[in-house]
Amino acid sequence: MKRLVDLPGGSIATHRITTEGLPVRFMYREEPMHVQDSGWRFFSGINEDDEYVNDPAHSSVYALNTIANYDQTIIPFLESPIGAVFEKPQGASDWQAVSDFMPPQE
Repeated sequence: MKRLVDLPGGSIATHRITTEGLPVRFMYREEPMHVQDSGWRFFSGINEDDEYVNDPAHSSVYALNTIANYDQTIIPFLESPIGAVFEKPQGASDWQAVSDFMPPQE
């Protein structure tokens, strides 16, 4: 694994990315849950309905560098502020800011 980013904190990513190898297509940064949490959440956007996403068996905590190794296109956005939301629509090559997403409430 290459050292691509030196940003601290963990993130949550679905297994569609880390196990199945799908690219990151949706990401948002919410208020961190604890001091070691960056607040970043990463999804492939493919077959990740509410039932899938709400099952803890389908995601894990990873260092930001780990997810950057899966998909380097996320790197320019990792220092975005809390509340940032980005998507890369299927077939698109560029990330787009999203303004109408409300993260799930705990």
